[in-house]
Amino acid sequence: MSGLRVSNLSFSYGPKQALEDVSFDVDPGNFCALLGPNGAGKSTLFALLTRLLSTHAGSIEIAGHDLATAPRAALAELGIVFQQTTLDLDLSVRQNLSYFAALHGIAGREATKRIDAALDRLDMLERAQEKARALNGGHRRRAEIARALIHAPSVLLLDEPTVGLDAAARAAITEHLHQLSTEGTTVLWATHLTDEVRPEDALVILHKARVLATGTAQSICKGAPLQDTFLSLTAAPA
Repeated sequence: MSGLRVSNLSFSYGPKQALEDVSFDVDPGNFCALLGPNGAGKSTLFALLTRLLSTHAGSIEIAGHDLATAPRAALAELGIVFQQTTLDLDLSVRQNLSYFAALHGIAGREATKRIDAALDRLDMLERAQEKARALNGGHRRRAEIARALIHAPSVLLLDEPTVGLDAAARAAITEHLHQLSTEGTTVLWATHLTDEVRPEDALVILHKARVLATGTAQSICKGAPLQDTFLSLTAAPA
């Protein structure tokens, strides 16, 4: 069973083609980087994966569930961290996570148990009572990732989750997500930053609506630095 399978996916905004025949698989428990410059189609792809947008051109399978024919089962397997923060800044970290748990029908001791476990995993348990507004950018991101894990999703989507963060915060968050993948969570990490991709990571390079390369980063680069390979591929006519 594939963790995430995208097959022949296309989408357009009127005359503008945002995605064209996009296909790739992410195996269960793998960390996959979706690498592309701004405007490549990454956010459109995430909108389709989360059903904010829909299309009849192509298919999406999440943890074995077809998103078109079994949307509730497919979406139940998803944890999502969008590019823009979605925390309520006037609530504490715990209150933000409790509200999210309630939306998933999780309450009482079970909610407390799951919230504590998710915050502890992201080294955020000691900040549970702090207002989200008081957190720096890196800790807000950790809180959002913890929130996305409460309902134990098998697939985690993160759209440019380190935008605006300093190098130390970016490194810490990418390390957390790689650790999650080793524990069985399928991770799709959208970024335009090549230094967030490790040689052993699965990699999908997206540019001008199309997939230019798939495989591990080291197999795509063939010994060259990823930044050079990425610039070479995205500079070519696409």
